Amino acid sequence: MSKNILGIKLGMTQVFNENGQFIPVTAIQAGPCVVVQKKSMARDGYNAIQVGFMPAKENRVNKPSKGHFARANVKPLRFLKEFRTEDVNAYQVGQEISADIFNAGDRVDVVGISKGKGFAGAIKRHNFHRGPMKHGSKYHRRPGSAAAKGPARVFKGRKMPGRLGGERVTVQNLEVVKIDKERNLILVKGAIPGPRRGLVTIKASVKA
Repeated sequence: MSKNILGIKLGMTQVFNENGQFIPVTAIQAGPCVVVQKKSMARDGYNAIQVGFMPAKENRVNKPSKGHFARANVKPLRFLKEFRTEDVNAYQVGQEISADIFNAGDRVDVVGISKGKGFAGAIKRHNFHRGPMKHGSKYHRRPGSAAAKGPARVFKGRKMPGRLGGERVTVQNLEVVKIDKERNLILVKGAIPGPRRGLVTIKASVKA
């Protein structure tokens, strides 16, 4: 059974291990998630399960989605996401997936949407160095030359000012410090992408 679960980032805190060492952790409310649909190679061309997370209000769910949830005999959920798996038969529609699929010491990859920071200059966006600030210099925070004279155009991929953040980010190989099964909490060492109350995906690490 593959280890995948959806969660909500609650924020950062700190814990101490058996040796009294300070460990910064991010608290994630992981699950419970519900299996809404199973997809098979014969019917859909690939093996996967569709998982739902967080209850949704009835008046915020459209009719096609209501029918989809009614077919699975589950209540409407806010988030739906597919996870590829080799053994679809290990899951049943309506089955709950909780935080206890992971254990303390496991390595996980966490995927989230980074904080959006609007339009930013090249120094903030790409860590450029600024120019001299005195002695008559008029070059302070500008991005510099944009293109060579010959092509007479700007090449694609040039690091320039633009929209910063709001992108899908994966942080790999994080350590699970503690699992709280009663409250469905996972404490992960270090920081993860996204704001508080942001949706994240927790997977078994590909590098472990």
